[in-house]
Amino acid sequence: MGADRTSEFESMALPHAASLLRYAIHLGDRGKAEAEDLVQETLLAAWRNFSQFESGTNCKAWLFRILINLRYKRLRRAGRRAEVPLEAEESHLSRPENISRNAEMRAAFARLSPEHQEVMHLAVVEGFEIREIGEMLRIPTGTVMSRLSRARAQLRAVLEAVRPSHKEKQ
Repeated sequence: MGADRTSEFESMALPHAASLLRYAIHLGDRGKAEAEDLVQETLLAAWRNFSQFESGTNCKAWLFRILINLRYKRLRRAGRRAEVPLEAEESHLSRPENISRNAEMRAAFARLSPEHQEVMHLAVVEGFEIREIGEMLRIPTGTVMSRLSRARAQLRAVLEAVRPSHKEKQ
């Protein structure tokens, strides 16, 4: 890769490293070290294939697609399913630096299915559009919208159920 292309990669891709790491940690498979390895592998693959990146498109979405593909590849190699058991997600999400500093929100988020957590994280935390999420996860946009709608409704219901008991304590 030429100096101009390397400089372009650094300016376009590297600023998204923190978001990639946040998402990899959110996946919660094997802790922060595994997440860091996945992000490093993602950035290396992106650098090697940067000639395939189309200028003018969303670099962040392209990087997330690479990360998701690499994760699925790792899971297949390890003979594991792509879904993480709920217990692993709950223990991971109980760390205060993840999702929100709000304990009620973290607890409500942990009650969502892995599919609902995935679309909610990509939409709300990472700020991707519905179309981009569909492309990354290789699911129809209607499915993304449905999962996002259901996730929001579940969060609302859980938070509304918790708040009255919270007011009674005050």
